[in-house]
Amino acid sequence: MQSFLKNKRVEPNKKNVLERLKNFNEIYERYDVPSAKTQSDRCVQCGIPYCHNGCPLDNYIPQWLKLVAGSDLKLAFKMSNESSPFPEIMGRVCPQDRLCEGACTLNKDFGAITIGSIETFITEEGFKNGLGVEFPGITTDKKVAIIGAGPAGLSAATFLLRYGIRADVYEKEAFAGGLLVWGIPSFKLDKSAVLRRVEMLKSAGMNLFTNKEVGRDISFDELRSKYNAVFIGIGAKRGNKAGIGGEDANGVYQAMEFLGSAQKKEIELAQIKTIDVKDKKVVVIGGGDTAMDCVRTALREGAKSALCLYRRGEEGMPGSKKEFKNAKEEGAEFKFFSLPKEIVVDGGNAKAVKVVKTTVQKDGGRGKLVEVAGSEEIVEADIVVLALGFSMDVPAFVPSAGIKTDEWGQILVNKEYETSLDGVYAGGDCYRGANLVVNAALDGREAARAIADKLLG
Repeated sequence: MQSFLKNKRVEPNKKNVLERLKNFNEIYERYDVPSAKTQSDRCVQCGIPYCHNGCPLDNYIPQWLKLVAGSDLKLAFKMSNESSPFPEIMGRVCPQDRLCEGACTLNKDFGAITIGSIETFITEEGFKNGLGVEFPGITTDKKVAIIGAGPAGLSAATFLLRYGIRADVYEKEAFAGGLLVWGIPSFKLDKSAVLRRVEMLKSAGMNLFTNKEVGRDISFDELRSKYNAVFIGIGAKRGNKAGIGGEDANGVYQAMEFLGSAQKKEIELAQIKTIDVKDKKVVVIGGGDTAMDCVRTALREGAKSALCLYRRGEEGMPGSKKEFKNAKEEGAEFKFFSLPKEIVVDGGNAKAVKVVKTTVQKDGGRGKLVEVAGSEEIVEADIVVLALGFSMDVPAFVPSAGIKTDEWGQILVNKEYETSLDGVYAGGDCYRGANLVVNAALDGREAARAIADKLLG
């Protein structure tokens, strides 16, 4: 270990821009065994494991780095899958530069360990070599209903099954995966990785009921009567608006609606409307990872241009630096310090976005945003995409059942993830608001632990 002085940080090979713009295939190749060992060997094995502390899941990062460096893939696989419900997915979608890699001791002067890429390598290489995640089978008469097959729901199912508790998942869509399928483009996460995990859970005893919306196809009261506990992991799917004129014009879309249109080609959902961007000017409003997903998707769909408008500067963007870099490489344009004031409409169709320049006055935090008088500008657009985050769209069964929510409609839970109703738990974006996949996975894991403690004693 500690070979960071002779071995530099080297990320996995990335497909060239011209190749990756032709399709939605993942852009990163995976490490081969020697590369994974070399990069893992750079770890200094800190006395205080900052990377571990920077991971919401408290993954055993130093331990499995040491195991990879020492060629013990089997144990590395076991440890990586011990704390995470789907490490090969987390390795792909986590913003490591803000979490584990950002906390790495080597980050500032030598380049952080490529933790995310090694995490993906461990499980993918393990699967390739016939390794599997162990489940004990259903060993109790207890059963739990899970509402929502997104990251939080699948995580809860994973850990409940590890406790030997039956997990029945009710998903209103025709497929499992939630955000992992319809919200994250395949150039970041191939859907086969998600579907493989779903099939793995089904083999371990999870029952999946798709096209089953709670409150319409089955009542919430029926679930409560049939199961020993209920976990709600329905996410936060309602896209936020900018609160400006013209938002309801033709050609203006929410980010998930826009991304879902592209995903239709892979998951073949007829109810998703196709959005044609070929040879059109696409303007995306927002500065997070979802905004990067939208501009990159537009370019793959043949847009004439893809421009991102953000009200602050590059340093103030809330998303991953890696995703911003990839977007720039692929031809996305950026207009910083530009605050949208109105979507210009002609004949019911969006034609442009009126913006005003901004500056940031330092106030000890992120700074106060100030508009520059007389700086209005018109940005031409055929299609406008709002990537401004998501809010809770509260299903009717939540208030009907007396489940308490906060002022934003997010479900309130205690430290054990239990709601105001006894035996009903919640986690993920429906409790946190729009957040990271890794935090949804954490909620599912910890809620499963709390449920198991209560049911099994």
